[in-house]
Amino acid sequence: MSELKRTPLYPAHLAAGAAMVDFGGWEMPIQYPTGIVAEHLYDRRKCGIFDVSHMGRLLVEGPDRLAFLQRVLTSNVAALTPGRAQYCMIPTETGGAVDDAYVYLFEAERYMLVVNASNTDKDLAHFAKYLPEYDCRITNITDRYSSIAVQGPEAEAILKALSGAETITGPRKNDLGQITIQGRAVRVSKTGYTGDPIGYEVFLPAGDAVWLWDLLIAQGARPTGLGARDTLRLEAGLPLYGHELGTDPGGAEIPIFAVPLARFAVSFAPEKGDFVARELLEAQKGGTAKRVVPIALEDRGVIRAGMEVLRDGAPAGWVTSGTMVPYYRFDQAGEPLDATGKRAIAFAYVDSALTVGDTVQVNVRGKLLNARIVKRHMRQDLPPYGRAELI
Repeated sequence: MSELKRTPLYPAHLAAGAAMVDFGGWEMPIQYPTGIVAEHLYDRRKCGIFDVSHMGRLLVEGPDRLAFLQRVLTSNVAALTPGRAQYCMIPTETGGAVDDAYVYLFEAERYMLVVNASNTDKDLAHFAKYLPEYDCRITNITDRYSSIAVQGPEAEAILKALSGAETITGPRKNDLGQITIQGRAVRVSKTGYTGDPIGYEVFLPAGDAVWLWDLLIAQGARPTGLGARDTLRLEAGLPLYGHELGTDPGGAEIPIFAVPLARFAVSFAPEKGDFVARELLEAQKGGTAKRVVPIALEDRGVIRAGMEVLRDGAPAGWVTSGTMVPYYRFDQAGEPLDATGKRAIAFAYVDSALTVGDTVQVNVRGKLLNARIVKRHMRQDLPPYGRAELI
């Protein structure tokens, strides 16, 4: 068994009493002593910080860097201007996803691509098939730089307090910026994997990671592990590779357009040219046999990935992600109350004929529990808080 990799923040996690697990070959915190529920709620009301230094960070440089990325990514990279980022997919030749990723243009002469930690080597091998056709190079800088996600209603105020900056980035999602904290430059993107209306991801040299982590905690941010990261992203309706992307529980490839976020990740602009699987994706845009939808359990219980979904007794698909998620209740003024609740929510990969409002059944250890297909699990358009949508 190969030795697990560790991020520069590993000692900080141990000192905080984190429970560590193997996550894609990295030894990462699943939760801290307060637990997943408390971490989830603190992020939604205050500010959670996440060690995302395990994510793969790749620099793409050289004269043909744009042409190469236009070929191997689904997004229109030509639309990026310095100071902007975009979500994208890395398509297979058959219309599925090698991975999903984010591409950043902090400076005009190079792109940074951030990919899932467990897929970094696979992604590089995939890119290697196309790279010889282009005059550009890819450099894996994962071990040289760290990344910390700073998410939640107080994220902006905390970063402003540390930097003295009037603004952290531009006002739009995917805007990029740079701030200075105690004389050290920190790059920031207005992105995140929690669905919080306010949230950032910061990039900095690996040697500065513990320094910034400690400063964030001193300002009131709270370390948050992979467990809460998963409940937060599920509540926000964000896919996870290996669950909503990749292959389904039956082993078949999940088409990219079966995932709702494909409409933001895939561009058919003329300047894209003949990118990988373009024709297949154009066909998928018209509809796929199955699609990923949010469902909320109406009966009492918990649904988990891999459970069968039925409609009127006939197989209709599978649960791809599912768990019990906590939430805050809000007063009439839109402020969170101390009162909280829990609900069982999930993503399901089901027949496309099913739509919002339809009731399905989930086979939970031989017992059929009713669940409803919903539009979304939470609202993200009422800053500063993300708010649960309850059935």
